[in-house]
Amino acid sequence: MARSATIERKTKETDVRVRLDLDGRGENNIQSPVPFFDHMLVQIARHGFFDLEIAARGDIEIDAHHTVEDIGICLGEAFKKALGDKAGIRRYGRGTAPMHEALASVILDFSGRPFLVYNVDLPKARVGNFEVELVEEFFTAFCNHGGVNIHVNLAYGDNLHHIIEALFKAFARALDEATQIDPRIEGVLSSKGSLE
Repeated sequence: MARSATIERKTKETDVRVRLDLDGRGENNIQSPVPFFDHMLVQIARHGFFDLEIAARGDIEIDAHHTVEDIGICLGEAFKKALGDKAGIRRYGRGTAPMHEALASVILDFSGRPFLVYNVDLPKARVGNFEVELVEEFFTAFCNHGGVNIHVNLAYGDNLHHIIEALFKAFARALDEATQIDPRIEGVLSSKGSLE
């Protein structure tokens, strides 16, 4: 069975389409009006081995907030839909990634119960036209709409580009591990028999 999903979201602020294949090779086509964020989304596809297409438009003349948030919403919903009843998946995933002087880790659980812990203290600054505080907004949207418990931790780092890229690469690796099928698992990996 194909583990894939297509999600579309259209509001007065944004128009987003996401297509996801969990069992891909990292092929991607990402197009939004926020180039730095596109670069981070490519990391999710490439380092998570997901085939990912994202086409997004948004009210970028205001700022990138709505666009980043709505992409997070759609991507979270895509993972949730592609995983279906979550039978056979490992459920938990952990990823750690260095990027030059920065080191980040992400641990997550596709439990069906969203909760975000975000231990990343960054200044209110920009990388290109991307507001750094939008990284947390993305993770919040993904978490809430994907039904995922996510712990994002920055060990150290100085360069904002390196820090954010390390976070997204760690996230990709955690997603890859958590969504893999383990033949030892019958049904869902839960003592109560349900992941909701």
